[in-house]
Amino acid sequence: MTRSHLWFEQARLTEGWAHKVRLTIDGGRISAITTGTMPESTDERHAIGLAGMPNLHSHAFQRVIAGLTERRGPDTDSFWSWRDQMYRLQGRIGPDELQAIAALAYMEMLEAGFTRVGEFHYLHHDQNGHAFADPAQMSAMICAAADQTGMGLTLLPVFYAHSGFGGQVPTTGQARFIHDISGFARLLEGARRHAAHLPDAVIGIAPHSLRAVTGDELTALIPLAEGAPIHIHIAEQIREVDDCVAHSGQRPVEWLLNHVTVDAQWCLVHATHMTEDETLRLARSKAVAGLCPITEANLGDGIFSAADYLSHGGRFGIGSDSNVQISMAEELRMLEYPQRLHHRARNVLAAAGGSTGERLFSGALTGGSQALGVSAGIAVGHSADIVSLNSHHPSLVAKGGADVIDSLIFATSTGAIDCVWRQGRKWVSGGRHAARDIITGDYARLMKRLLS
Repeated sequence: MTRSHLWFEQARLTEGWAHKVRLTIDGGRISAITTGTMPESTDERHAIGLAGMPNLHSHAFQRVIAGLTERRGPDTDSFWSWRDQMYRLQGRIGPDELQAIAALAYMEMLEAGFTRVGEFHYLHHDQNGHAFADPAQMSAMICAAADQTGMGLTLLPVFYAHSGFGGQVPTTGQARFIHDISGFARLLEGARRHAAHLPDAVIGIAPHSLRAVTGDELTALIPLAEGAPIHIHIAEQIREVDDCVAHSGQRPVEWLLNHVTVDAQWCLVHATHMTEDETLRLARSKAVAGLCPITEANLGDGIFSAADYLSHGGRFGIGSDSNVQISMAEELRMLEYPQRLHHRARNVLAAAGGSTGERLFSGALTGGSQALGVSAGIAVGHSADIVSLNSHHPSLVAKGGADVIDSLIFATSTGAIDCVWRQGRKWVSGGRHAARDIITGDYARLMKRLLS
């Protein structure tokens, strides 16, 4: 068994900040923590240590379209016009392309301080919509990208069957996503097989949305999760809410809470448009709201009722979703700033007298870990998924405790992340991933082919 030691001047443990912290790591997990101690000669020494952040919602393949959808069409642009462009571009992505794109996204996530991703994966079939000989071929490429980069993986194969509420026939642009229940069960079996070699992979399921899955199909899908996480897109757009009301007489979150036992196993992604009653009920359910502030802003989704939700004890995590920009600090900053604009106040999401950064970081760490089926934070028995910060960064110099987190989120842009360990292995050093040159080279060649 491989043993190593890390020592930090200060580190944010699960119980709070501590000084002169020595971590013992055995087989990728933290086996001992000592505080108030000096380093030994063989210890690797750093200034500031944090737990790696979970990224609970990613569509890795969409990284390839970042920057390609920012031109206004003849009519008002929206999520739906963006989706049409995404459908056209995804038709060029095969298995090898998917691995190269996902590897770039996961590398960038690690460099940003994310150490586990929830991959909401729905690009299943070939470019003609036909199943591969191995129905989980594309899932295998996601696993390969996680292995190549060191990213912790919670793979969430997506069940997608319809183009709208009431079981509407899927469109041609959705052909690569579509399954029936039996086909999805085979996909899930294959995904579990491909992920078996990854040291701590989790396989959940993702009914795409209530517009893509009927009530009967949702009932059939839930047992397939076998107790693992269940993620679903919900109430992201006003049109989706209106269509759900027209079909069922209920709003999406309302319908789900009325028809399914939503509990800590669930992650409701976006949940942007909720009534006060839906907000209260979701908070009390112990499910996680999966918030993706950068993507939600990029797509013009709306503003999540975060202040009300947190006031009721709601759980949340953050995700990079479309991967138009990958930044842990920016996701947290973008969660708070629209609240300030909406409420015309400062430090909206902080507890009374408390740090906004600590509230955001702690909530996203705990909720994101729950949503991805793993334990949260730096503690004995947990995976050694750790981030060190550059204490020489101008915004971090001489800072300690909550001031570190506040400054990381609200006063830095680049250069704050120094090293990142995943299961005790250092993948990022000096802010740079160990395989950056290879991964970016592969991606550059891919983009030249795709855009030629």
